[in-house]
Amino acid sequence: VQDRVDVGFRMGMSPEEGVIARRLFPVQLIVCAAPSYLQRFGVPKTLGDLASHRCSAFRHPATGKILAWYLNLDGEVVHQHVTPALSTNDTELELQAVLAGQVIGQITNMSAARHIRSGQLVPVLLRHMTDHIGIHVYYGNRTAQPRRVRAFIDLAIQRLLNSPTFVLSEKELAQAAAPVGKPSRRRPVSG
Repeated sequence: VQDRVDVGFRMGMSPEEGVIARRLFPVQLIVCAAPSYLQRFGVPKTLGDLASHRCSAFRHPATGKILAWYLNLDGEVVHQHVTPALSTNDTELELQAVLAGQVIGQITNMSAARHIRSGQLVPVLLRHMTDHIGIHVYYGNRTAQPRRVRAFIDLAIQRLLNSPTFVLSEKELAQAAAPVGKPSRRRPVSG
């Protein structure tokens, strides 16, 4: 409002007080790998199995700190630290490394959905997927909005609210998931 911005989008928790926010869709944080990675290194069955896998991790651009994965553990969101074989602050680079079968990563539905649907990525550890954050549209006072701003907000809500383009259903995820009964073939992790 102070910067005279009419509309904003935010990934994360709901924006601060003083603005009106509407959650458009959840950000599903999905642990996934390429089929070639799973053939070489096996499918992790538990969170503990991640210690023997080549994981990617996001590096905060401002602090350089490696961020933990957010996972669902018995209904609570927990932080799982992984020892990264790759750490980057470039989400596209991380996605390409996962698609190339070099690492297993926690990828957002916005990046992973089309690759999961095409079979290029396979979700693993689905019971630990979380969607505790979301994509929000936010704006200032409704009564002081120009019509063009209200029209844009309405269009954004119409096009993005729980958009099947980005949000994977439980059924889709279950069908795409790695078979749980398949034995894990662990190999030593090397840098």
